[in-house]
Amino acid sequence: MADAPVPITEWPDYTVTPTGGDVMTQDLNALYNKGDLCWMLVCTCLCWQITPAIGFLYAGMHRKKAALTMIFQSLFCACACGIQFWVYGYSLYQSHTTGPFIGDLSLAGLHNVLAYPSLANPDIPDILYACFGFTFVTCTAMILAGAMLERGRLWPSMLFLLCWTTFVYYILAYWEWNPSGWLYKLGVYDFAGSGPVHIASGFAALAWAIMLGRRKDPHNESLHHKLPHFRPHDPFLVGLGTILIWFGWFAFNGASTANLSMRSIYVVVNTNLAACGGGIAWVLLEYTYSKKFSIIGFCSGIISGLVGITPAAGFVPVYVAALIGALTSCCSFMTVKYKHLIGVDEGLDIFAIHGVGGYVGDVLTGFFAAKYVPALDGRSNAYDGGWWDHNWKQMGYQLAAATVCASWSFFISIILLFIIDRIPGCHLRASEEDELRGLDYKYFHDVDKSTEVLYGYDTATATPGRAGTRSGSASAEEMGVQAVPAKQD
Repeated sequence: MADAPVPITEWPDYTVTPTGGDVMTQDLNALYNKGDLCWMLVCTCLCWQITPAIGFLYAGMHRKKAALTMIFQSLFCACACGIQFWVYGYSLYQSHTTGPFIGDLSLAGLHNVLAYPSLANPDIPDILYACFGFTFVTCTAMILAGAMLERGRLWPSMLFLLCWTTFVYYILAYWEWNPSGWLYKLGVYDFAGSGPVHIASGFAALAWAIMLGRRKDPHNESLHHKLPHFRPHDPFLVGLGTILIWFGWFAFNGASTANLSMRSIYVVVNTNLAACGGGIAWVLLEYTYSKKFSIIGFCSGIISGLVGITPAAGFVPVYVAALIGALTSCCSFMTVKYKHLIGVDEGLDIFAIHGVGGYVGDVLTGFFAAKYVPALDGRSNAYDGGWWDHNWKQMGYQLAAATVCASWSFFISIILLFIIDRIPGCHLRASEEDELRGLDYKYFHDVDKSTEVLYGYDTATATPGRAGTRSGSASAEEMGVQAVPAKQD
């Protein structure tokens, strides 16, 4: 373990360009353990891939005519949310001197962010934690982006994502992760972002789906007679995206200790076991109902397990990690199974997996937390554990925090969407023609219009009711039209 950093009050002003820069640089580099710096930097690079991986996952779950839109959104989130994070985002939730509800702009543009000990852990410098935190906001925005599913206009969607991160993500992140935040002071346990990341994005996705309304289905192709549900066009992409997400999640959770310690290793083990438990639980439940397996279901279960362990990974014993993943997966599965009861067309199950899964994970964290697990990082010795350690009030704190995050995200999202929808030229829903033809054809040059015919549209002329190509006829598979099996209950 590295020596304790010099208190901030005794630090020189490193924002001033030093004379004799070589000496100053050596002093800065000597302040921190190189192992901590390497661990955090490598994990930051691995975390970044989660954002495009979610794009692959969502693209595979879409119908082919709107798959490229999700790849585009993942790149947009990585770029635009990254710029926003630099301009003011990091300052809003990691300001060093602020009140209980929101940060200030003292670190805007990463001004004064260099080698001061970070608020997350004095073992690493502020600039490194900022680098790591950037990956959180981009993947959170991308989780939410899937809610525009095949019928949301691209420009208003991008505007909403930037507004949402400003008024929802950064505020909730401040409440839970900044030592001045009121939920942090209350004593809430959220190791790697259940509230600001999963609960917030899940409930915002529900709000977005409500505001957009159901998808059109003029040809009665839905696999479910009560709610629009269409077969994903590429399970291979779904599997690839899940593999990359699982890999990146080791870094997402593991580096949230903000140093390299025994707790980091413990967190990675917990993360893996929860993913395993979640995947197995979903597959068993699915087989019980349908007598068949599903790649989509297996991937959904794995991600549900990862979501459930996110708030708990640095607090719970290793022998309950698989159980937490399995319980979260079961709750998410049952939400998906009966989602038609609420009648909302949220086809990627963001609400079920991230919203409900994150809520369950928060509660299970309060139940299973053990005081010795946080202490494995050599610094976090002030935790009292959860229900198992007879800290009964922790369950109340966790329930309160989960409910606050869900409510804030849902209602602020509804307000933002309502306002954006009424800005001239920013209505949320695509036209019926664009929706039926496909968002990819509306927005991207990359689509091969000479060979693809989708849902009764001649792509050469965009004329409804004609199904043909420039060079002969096309099969049903080439046209993107799926055979309609018996409707599901």
